[in-house]
Amino acid sequence: MTTRVLLIGGTGLVGRSVDADLAKRPDTVVTSLTRRKSSGSDHVIDFERLCAAPGVTLRTVVPTGADVAISCLGTTIRAAGSQAAMFRVDHDYVLAFATAAHALGARQFILVSSVGAGGPGFYLRTKGAIERDIRALGFSRVDILRPGMLLGHRAEARPMEAIGQRLAAALAPFIIGRLAGYGAIDAKTVAKAIAGLVGQVPDGCRTYDNADLHRIASQTANS
Repeated sequence: MTTRVLLIGGTGLVGRSVDADLAKRPDTVVTSLTRRKSSGSDHVIDFERLCAAPGVTLRTVVPTGADVAISCLGTTIRAAGSQAAMFRVDHDYVLAFATAAHALGARQFILVSSVGAGGPGFYLRTKGAIERDIRALGFSRVDILRPGMLLGHRAEARPMEAIGQRLAAALAPFIIGRLAGYGAIDAKTVAKAIAGLVGQVPDGCRTYDNADLHRIASQTANS
């Protein structure tokens, strides 16, 4: 049986690897929805229109429905230009996508969130809000990934993040115990874990930290 996957954020650090990993599976068909054209397999979608009419907008792209929806979409205040603009992307766009995917029959939603989601600060409060609202949509299964700092090469330049990545990678061996979840993790490891979660049962809502993601990625690579 073919698993129909919808993906947003497929041009980002984690999303690129998710798309590539799932494309290798003969039993999986991925529809990647993007805001701008970047490859032959992408489907450009107006996310503002999606927010206004989620089900109607997405049905024109995937009339056959979906089984699994994955969000790797995310930005920063600096990249977006303001807190409001960041919230629009990280919360409103993701929620509209999830609402539409649920209407199309998706039973599972996989969300890339952040370690500390729901904690202090605008960024973490935003992540906590989208986690809460995704859970409330009624998917049979919700998988929430809370990685630490992501390591990898981004298409867009983020000089300060690049410095942070190098520092986080150097400190990683010393971040242990309860703080391990805040350590750095390779984006490809997160993507491999997502690939391992696609189509999983049983139902329910689960969250995963760095240790969980490493474990699932290892199991996926060896299967």
